[in-house]
Amino acid sequence: MAAKEAMKLVANNKKAYHDYFIEEKYEAGIVLHGTEVKAMRMGKCSVKESFIRIDGGEMFVHGMHVSPYEKGNIFNKDPLRVRNLLLHKQQIRKLTGSIAEKGYTLVPLQVYFKNGLAKVEIGLAKGKKLYDKRDVIAQKTQQREAEKEMKVRLRS
Repeated sequence: MAAKEAMKLVANNKKAYHDYFIEEKYEAGIVLHGTEVKAMRMGKCSVKESFIRIDGGEMFVHGMHVSPYEKGNIFNKDPLRVRNLLLHKQQIRKLTGSIAEKGYTLVPLQVYFKNGLAKVEIGLAKGKKLYDKRDVIAQKTQQREAEKEMKVRLRS
């Protein structure tokens, strides 16, 4: 029997799904200091404006905001510091080759705790054009109207 995985969502990046087509998803660990972990357990994290870069065979997340822990005083780190992501070297090489292609980038999609460890879900993404965004909005509107129509028909 497989053990049930406990997953607690800390932060979600809805804007990434609006701005990009997500091709592939990866799960990476994240290097945090003590007070950052406590702040994240309280849900004080944001990945809205963050992005991922690969430098020297290592992966880093830039712009991820972890609010300082209230009782952390001198042990608190800079909320916007660059944090290291933990992935296998083979996966990093694969992603390096993928983002070398035109239009591809890496974006953090979610931050969560899985079995007590902080994890980041990374998406290999291709940027959407303005007309792509309009198409998605039009499809959602059309689907909502169709569901509303079906609801009205079922009532009568």
